[in-house]
Amino acid sequence: MPTDTVGGDRGPELEVGSVEDRSGKTVVLGVTGCIAAYKACELARALVRDGVRVKVVMTQAATRFVGPLTFRTLTNEPVVTSLWDDPGTVLVSHISLAEEADAFVVAPCTANVLAKLATGRADDMLTTTALATEATLIIAPAMNTHMWRSEATQANVATLRARGAVFVEPGTGELACGDTGEGRLADVGEITSVVQRELDRTRDLAGVNVLVTAGPTYEPIDAVRFIGNRSSGKTGFWIAEEAARRGGEVTLVTGPSPLPDPFAVTAVRVTTAAEMREAVMDAYASCDVVIASAAVSDFRPAAAATEKLKKDAAPPAIELVRTDDILAALGADKGDRVLVGFAAESSNVIENAREKLASKNLDLVVANDISTAEGGFGADRNRVTFVSKDSAEETDLVHKRELAARLIDRVVAMWRS
Repeated sequence: MPTDTVGGDRGPELEVGSVEDRSGKTVVLGVTGCIAAYKACELARALVRDGVRVKVVMTQAATRFVGPLTFRTLTNEPVVTSLWDDPGTVLVSHISLAEEADAFVVAPCTANVLAKLATGRADDMLTTTALATEATLIIAPAMNTHMWRSEATQANVATLRARGAVFVEPGTGELACGDTGEGRLADVGEITSVVQRELDRTRDLAGVNVLVTAGPTYEPIDAVRFIGNRSSGKTGFWIAEEAARRGGEVTLVTGPSPLPDPFAVTAVRVTTAAEMREAVMDAYASCDVVIASAAVSDFRPAAAATEKLKKDAAPPAIELVRTDDILAALGADKGDRVLVGFAAESSNVIENAREKLASKNLDLVVANDISTAEGGFGADRNRVTFVSKDSAEETDLVHKRELAARLIDRVVAMWRS
């Protein structure tokens, strides 16, 4: 499993501290039952010093290691340890906490709680709140080496990564049980840096109107058959969800895809390239950023039969005509917008991406080498190259949700520049 020394999956795309004022941000800190629970006190204090409001949720096991009064004193906030709300409380605590959170941090996270988070178990205040939140989940595991390396734990980590959780990898050293190896809680400074980075990402697209295109288009031959491609829409859907999570007002124009509409996104479903062009142009005037990940058909049948063509009566050839180039039309009227295109290439990947960048007046092209077997259409993971006028940066093979986060980092930087 790939790891990063600072912050797990998302990589150091933004410099820590790039947004200095974190006042008004809220971190829900989940503390679970292991000897490293005392380090959560240091973490809470560091975040409070950074201007962050910290609200602590403890499992019953965690209270055996650190008393709730300690966290109450450090944070000046009530500490929650039970699902059973005070009868006089108007709000349902696990829902109100979930909605308040700009980031949900579990540090330390035991193997047991990690498994609950991965499987959707919600049998205490911490796991119930985590299941209800839309905030970024940041997990700092702490456990015995053998428990960390176990197949079950690694499968749970992979599941949570795929959902967008950010891991602060455990360190290596002497453990409380006397063993030496992986499993000790990461340094508090490292965890703090990751939380700061994710808080800086939170709402960094606030007030920005983002248009995302996704999926294939289907160009009808007759009432049954069509010309299309194998695009699943996964990349575009993850991009739309990530942009919305970070405060953007997001419109997703998507071709046929079985994926559900992303949360907090206005989705417009279309079928053909002509329908996609119309929907995109309707939204374009109010857009600040366009990320065009859709695999729009370049050709369509010149004439489509209204009924199903019988095999014996079908024409020996189908005349094709070009569809309108949506991205070129956007580039011709770019203005101050940030415009990102995608290029699926089987050869000369960088050269073709650069040609597309220039010819269509784009700020960035996300180039995808479809000749490789490790990613591409329909896969959950992919490796791409971000191509701009001055650089070409290849990513490692990561989940498409992670690619979406890295792309939005670049979009934010371009929008602010």
